[in-house]
Amino acid sequence: MSLDTARNPTESPAATAATATTATTATDTARTERPAPARGAGLGVLLALLATVVWSGSFVVARALHDTVPPVQAAFWRWIVALVAVAPLAAREAWRQRHLIRRHLRFLALASLLGITVYNTLVNQAGTATSAGNMGMIMAASPVLMALFARLGGNRLGPRRTTGMLIACVGVLLLVSKGSLAPDFATGDLWVMAAALCFASYSALLKRRPAELGGLAFLFTTFALGALMLLPAYGISLAVQGGFEPTTGTVGPLVYVGVLSSAVAFFAWNKAVTLIGAARAGIVYYLQPVCVALLSYALLGERLGLLGGASMVLILGGVALSSAT
Repeated sequence: MSLDTARNPTESPAATAATATTATTATDTARTERPAPARGAGLGVLLALLATVVWSGSFVVARALHDTVPPVQAAFWRWIVALVAVAPLAAREAWRQRHLIRRHLRFLALASLLGITVYNTLVNQAGTATSAGNMGMIMAASPVLMALFARLGGNRLGPRRTTGMLIACVGVLLLVSKGSLAPDFATGDLWVMAAALCFASYSALLKRRPAELGGLAFLFTTFALGALMLLPAYGISLAVQGGFEPTTGTVGPLVYVGVLSSAVAFFAWNKAVTLIGAARAGIVYYLQPVCVALLSYALLGERLGLLGGASMVLILGGVALSSAT
């Protein structure tokens, strides 16, 4: 008689074997169902890339609307459109998790303030005083701040990731400075720098998102809180600057930034940060100036030139090096 059978006389050897077989099967099933880290990392990089490409169009839109839609009003209607877009999928989940939302309201309010209310309003404001290309290039400084926040949080970046980040950063500096490495920033550029700080802070904050709070519920709640925080500034803008005329040239871009740049891109970015972390997702974000440059070439006929091509090679090489699994 085995030791296990002796401990439980009522359990037959056959039952013991069946129990062992069941446990082994359950263990094998759990191992099979557990997602592979490499696959999750690959998906995270792809989602970060999707968000970056879609967001690149936001800078073109911000510049295009600078003389027709006041910055605060553009930001407010962006999030109203985004709320309408995600409501069919997210409102029910947010209602089911209302107790969790109430419990973590301070965290959600801070995330909404940084990532929704302030960040996009600053980008719109920058669009009144600098080019879309400059906005995209300067926003590429965000990953440096994300990496610094991650390092302060105790994360080790590793030599490969650090090297890739530095290479990409050199490419961005070449673009901003036009090869002189002595950038001369305009007022709009300073607004973008402030926006970059807000976005990096928001991305770092995502690491502390409550695990039990669903992604759609988080998205819907931050959109709603962000729009609510913008409401007083929106009222002041209406009183001082007046409203804007709803035409194809104003409503169309707002729908783009509301549906794609807000609902789709923020969901993809939040998921990417969950999978691979803010620092690594931030490396992919270095592609922002490249995407904006390509859009400027396609839509405005602006050519990159030799310096732009060299900078693009550095940025792409740095991203590839840092994102390699």
